[in-house]
Amino acid sequence: MMSKLHTLYETCGQSIWLDYIDRNLVANGGLRDLIAEGVRGVTSNPTIFHKAIADSDLYDDSIKDLIQADAQIDALTLYQWLTIEDVQMAADLLLHLYRSSDGGDGYVSLEVSPHLADDSEGTVEAARHLWKMVDRPNLMVKVPATRAGLPAIETLIAEGINVNVTLLFSLPRYREVMQAYIRGLARNPQPQSVASVASFFVSRIDSAVDGELQRLDSPQAAGLKGHIAIASARLAWRSFRDVFSGADFEAQRRRGARVQRPLWASTSTKNPAYRDVMYVESLIGLDTVNTLPPATLDAFQAHGELRATLDEHPGLAERDLEALDAAGIDLAAITDQLEREGVAKFAESYDALLALLERKRFDVTREYASG
Repeated sequence: MMSKLHTLYETCGQSIWLDYIDRNLVANGGLRDLIAEGVRGVTSNPTIFHKAIADSDLYDDSIKDLIQADAQIDALTLYQWLTIEDVQMAADLLLHLYRSSDGGDGYVSLEVSPHLADDSEGTVEAARHLWKMVDRPNLMVKVPATRAGLPAIETLIAEGINVNVTLLFSLPRYREVMQAYIRGLARNPQPQSVASVASFFVSRIDSAVDGELQRLDSPQAAGLKGHIAIASARLAWRSFRDVFSGADFEAQRRRGARVQRPLWASTSTKNPAYRDVMYVESLIGLDTVNTLPPATLDAFQAHGELRATLDEHPGLAERDLEALDAAGIDLAAITDQLEREGVAKFAESYDALLALLERKRFDVTREYASG
């Protein structure tokens, strides 16, 4: 009997990835079980890794081993080795899926430093470093969809490095991301060997827009709450179909290139008044990925409704965005702010994790010195 996740993939063409990773999950059979249930990939970010390392002692032995091997090791190197170990183990568990899907799924994502979000060359160098260190064909390096990220995306795709474009909030920037991907393919002598997803963040849009709608305090504004993120994602999917079925991509399609699938991220509902699987059920469609945190994955498996929904209610997404504009709310300004905040939040988690590892390094070094 197929699980709900298998049915979702087979009947609707959507892959479910897990938006979480830690040492226990990958080392003790949890991820293997989820893959058997139909999970087809893994995503991570600095916030997830900070939680994984801060909330457990699972990494302490590895930290001690690394310090024993190099007493001068710094916090950044510790961070890279610990995350690389997790990603390598997860990638190995997903390798059979990567191969059986001919590179369609089976990926694990690892992020470049968020402090490089405005540094194109630094992003490229960091991505090359991670690609070499992880040394797995099913790694995706996460690159933020900032202005500086666009040339980095193009260069990395041209070099055959898989890219998960992250922190994507606006439709105009999404169109730029797709074009950067296509330009990269055109420069790649083997475009069939590289893959990419574009991670469109969903719930954060509603959280920001709903606050503006609340201040308007009108029935019309109230009727738009919880609708703008889904409307934006549905229009993004239509742009995806237009671009990758059109002339811009045709030359690369003939060369064997893959489409750059939209990936729905930030899919846990932040408002308790909303259905807990709202951003899963409303965004089901062909050639898409939805990455779910564990609680949302459990909720969808327990009571999620499974049907293709991205094609439903044609015209409604446009009407919702037109109504938002008519209400005087500037969605472009909100998504620009969300991009800045997204980079800042990941940088904060990244810095907090490095500070935590520095404390652990100091404690272990002091323990050895006194022992």
